[in-house]
Amino acid sequence: MPDLLIRNARRFGEDARVGWLLVDAGRITALGTGTEPPAAAVHDADGALVAPGFVDIHCHGGGGASGEAGPDDIRRAAAFHRSHGTTSIVISLATAPMELMLQRLADIAAVADQDDRILGAHLEGPYLSPAHRGAHDERLLCAPTLAAVREILATANGHLRQITLAPERAPEGVIEALVAGGVRVAVGHTAATREQAASAFARGASILTHAFNGMPGLHHREPGPVLAAWRNPSVTIEVIADGVHVHPDAIAMLFALAPGRMALVTDAIAAAGAPDGDYPLGAFVATVRDGIARIGASGSLAGSTLTMDRAVRTVIGAGIAPEDAIRAATSTPARTLGEAHLGVLRAGAPADLVQFDDQFRLTRIWSRGQSVEPATVG
Repeated sequence: MPDLLIRNARRFGEDARVGWLLVDAGRITALGTGTEPPAAAVHDADGALVAPGFVDIHCHGGGGASGEAGPDDIRRAAAFHRSHGTTSIVISLATAPMELMLQRLADIAAVADQDDRILGAHLEGPYLSPAHRGAHDERLLCAPTLAAVREILATANGHLRQITLAPERAPEGVIEALVAGGVRVAVGHTAATREQAASAFARGASILTHAFNGMPGLHHREPGPVLAAWRNPSVTIEVIADGVHVHPDAIAMLFALAPGRMALVTDAIAAAGAPDGDYPLGAFVATVRDGIARIGASGSLAGSTLTMDRAVRTVIGAGIAPEDAIRAATSTPARTLGEAHLGVLRAGAPADLVQFDDQFRLTRIWSRGQSVEPATVG
């Protein structure tokens, strides 16, 4: 007998049609309306919206745990975000000495080998622009080489999912080698012109890292990387929807410019879900006050304390249709990584599910069919 029947649910992606989902062995095995099949356990959604679990492709930590602090912290950070509905996650690494970044990359790869809900690693550095370094140590920034790319790919053993780089620093062949190695190349922390960014996208880069942050802003004579990403229909545009990194009106503009290509990311650090204080991030310590993380005398933003459920509510509050906001937290980021079986409700997909109330707060979470207690705040 199947493990679980979720009945009386408004199923996301089906015009909010009320029906049922059947779960067995961690997967959705059937969806339907009308006569309900038997199951070992039954959950009545009472007409609530049930959607896929969130997919976060850019997250440094959370719940007091840093993705840079070894396997136990990686698992703790993933578990924290799972309690906010993120059932699949990519662990991001900030710029550090390359030997240390490679060790951290190996740690993530080892955990991902044991738990496929951890999708792998994202290197945010060291191939970034000093002019738009944000929370990255300028002394460690450098240009990539093909030899370095080969070492990174060997260490990752197939678990490097994304790398952010400044394309103006990338010699010919670097982007192509990363893409050939199965890595999604993201343009970010960059001083690139529109032309340089457009060239990177033409060479295979497919993501814009946290739009507007770590790059030149829009200008009517020099539109920069944001509009280069908009012009290329194969590019996914990340946005940190915490109301701090990007104004809600600018978020709404991005969704209007690139429908179906927006990916919500948290860029969260260990301080997400933890008290204000000081938290390690790459080569620096981020100081968190009133939930906002900054570094140095300049007060540069240093990641966020965001969770994906709050990001969805922020986007809806900016006037975006709920289905578009939820899609930006589910199927779009999953598709961006080539994980089209995630972030969807269909037979055969993992039973990663969230249930919303009418204020888009989470009331139930399932990860691979197992119930997860939702966090009470966020």
